[in-house]
Amino acid sequence: MKRRTKIKPLLAACLMLAGAGAAQAEEQVIIATTGGAYDAALRKFWFEPFTEKTGIKVVSVAATNAEMRAKAAAMVKTGNVTWDLYPDGEIQASAEAHRLTSEDLTEFCKSFQGGRPDLVEDACVSAGARLFSTATLMAYDPTGFKDGNPLSWADMWNQTKFPGGRSFPNFDDPWRVMAAALLADGVAREKLFPLDVDRALKKLDEIRPAISLWWKTGDQSVQGFRNGDYSIGQIWLTRANTLKAEGRQIAWSKQASFLVGDRLTIIKDAPNRGNALKLIGYWLDHPEVQAGVCDELLCTPPSRKAIDLMSPAARAALPSDEDIRDYIVIPDAKWINDNAAMMLERWNAWIR
Repeated sequence: MKRRTKIKPLLAACLMLAGAGAAQAEEQVIIATTGGAYDAALRKFWFEPFTEKTGIKVVSVAATNAEMRAKAAAMVKTGNVTWDLYPDGEIQASAEAHRLTSEDLTEFCKSFQGGRPDLVEDACVSAGARLFSTATLMAYDPTGFKDGNPLSWADMWNQTKFPGGRSFPNFDDPWRVMAAALLADGVAREKLFPLDVDRALKKLDEIRPAISLWWKTGDQSVQGFRNGDYSIGQIWLTRANTLKAEGRQIAWSKQASFLVGDRLTIIKDAPNRGNALKLIGYWLDHPEVQAGVCDELLCTPPSRKAIDLMSPAARAALPSDEDIRDYIVIPDAKWINDNAAMMLERWNAWIR
């Protein structure tokens, strides 16, 4: 009896320690980002203030966009979910595959609708909360050309007037490379979709020998520019702005750009779901946080108040209503999702 009496307090102590450990483990949230300057900006202006306010530690893991989607699908399939959330592309977030691996945020979003005129209409929807919008565009070294600077995708193909290496992304989302090729081949913006994949790949055959960098991550695109691997490349505006902030000679053309966005996705059965919702809520509720991130990365935040808080230089660099009306391509998300497998199959056969 005495031995049993001693065991009970010891067992109780062990259970208390285990409970304390579990409670401590809950006070974190794990988010995937693409790393580099992108992660640094999110940490400085969003993650750290959130932790200071709530005590919840934000752990970020680096992955490419393709890796995020593949990892999320694999975790849900195996029932071993170790991440909580990640930013998925606006286009992918509207696909059926996204709904199979992500939480439906309909109920959560109700508090950010109706009575929040500062937020854009789709700031929070079932597929996820808007992180920000930005552009994929043509960036270039303005010191590299004698006869003016390139403005259009057709100029990127003009290797006589604009010599030097070229760069394009190579991951599981090839529509933007194909779309650039079609625009370079004379297809009108309003007739771009559905994409003529055969024509796009044929046009890409012309420029393929000049492509010195096929980048898979934003950091690779940035480092390639630093190294002088290319003089004209299709990269994200957020990354181009990072190079400009370093004092490097870089410029870009709004006339050769696609407007895209990211949504914050909570993975089904996320281990820290409650904290993930708090992190998203903090983002949507704090325009000053959005302004800090988008001032640094040159993006368009979901809050109109946030835009007002950004620096005049950053606001001037964002796509204007006129830019969107006259030049910028808004991709056809439904067509891209419906044809994603076909495009990737064709792309992989062409690129290898």
